[in-house]
This record gives sequence, C-alpha cells and structure tokens, in this order.
Amino acid sequence: MYITCLDLEGVLVPEIWIAFAEATGIPELKKTTRDEPDYDKLMKYRINILKEHGLGLKEIQDVIATIDPLPGAKEFLDELRSECQVIILSDTFTQFAAPLMKKLGQPTIFCNSLVVSESGEVTDFKMRVENSKLTTVKALQSIGFDTIAAGDSYNDLGMIQASQAGFLFKSTDKIKADYPELPAYETYEELMNAIRQVIK
Repeated sequence: MYITCLDLEGVLVPEIWIAFAEATGIPELKKTTRDEPDYDKLMKYRINILKEHGLGLKEIQDVIATIDPLPGAKEFLDELRSECQVIILSDTFTQFAAPLMKKLGQPTIFCNSLVVSESGEVTDFKMRVENSKLTTVKALQSIGFDTIAAGDSYNDLGMIQASQAGFLFKSTDKIKADYPELPAYETYEELMNAIRQVIK
C-alpha cells in the first residue's frame, strides 16, 4: 500500500518566510531551505532576526492569514487523496500550519513546534524528530507501507531518495542540476501522472 509524502512550502503553499520577509521589508528572512541545507542553522538565524526587529508569532500569523494555497494545489491534493493515502511532511510549525491546512481541506500534516514566550516572542523551536522527513518515511516503510515522496528543497532529498518513487517538484535549477537522477516536474498534472504510474 502506498503513502504519498509531500512537502508543504513551495509545493502546496507559498514559502511562509518569503511572504513574511516581503510583508515586513526584511530581505534577510527570504532565505529558505532551498538556500540553506542546515535547518538548525537557518532557524537560529531567523529567530535572531525576529528578535532584532521585535517581531513575534502574532506578526507572522497575521501574514499567514493572508496566504492562499498555490493555484491548483487543493484540487491536486483532493485528487491525490482520492487515490492513495497522503501525509504532508513539513519542517514548518504547528503554529504556522493550522490556517493553511484549513484552506487545503484538512490533510494530515506532521511538522514541528515553536517555543513562544508569554509575550509572543519566538525563543526556540522543537523538531518532532531529528531529520524528520527521512525518519518518518523510514518509519512508514518499517510498518509495511511503500512511500512516494515529492518536494522542492534540500531538506526533502532524504525522503525523496529513500522512497520507492521520489520526485522534485517546483525545485531550483541548482538542486535539479545536482540531482539529475531525480525526475523533476513543474505542474500538478505532471506530478499526478507520475504518481499514478507508480500506484496503478
């Protein structure tokens, strides 16, 4: 039985930190896992910038409230969920994801959590497990599932490479060039057709 594991940001919804960077006019916050493979380093960098500018969870959530899924994402997800089980594996946080999941029809998501002070300052973050996407895919395989995975960033490569079928989706030219063995798609229709070839 197949479970499809999808990344969230850049695949189904716009990058939250890029949207927040644009809303606040802080270009340093545009850096994502497409640019920085070390997630721990990236998050510490982001938390320091938030602190410098006196920004907290509320300000980020206000921007998230304005974000809609990428065009066609919900329809793609509905179609995919009618054909196989789907789990979204994301390095985002429960405090960010909830409103977006509502707009996507409440799919299952496994993500991390932020540590937030009473004043609303983001002070730290807690990863669900180390190397969460790859760890989750391996755990699913250990209980008898075959996995299909798709994502766009460095932190998706582990789950993509470990799955029975793995795809890059809306990825960067650099990642596509560095991993030419991974099929790369730009449209939901292409990705749906590739997944169908596996699960049929």
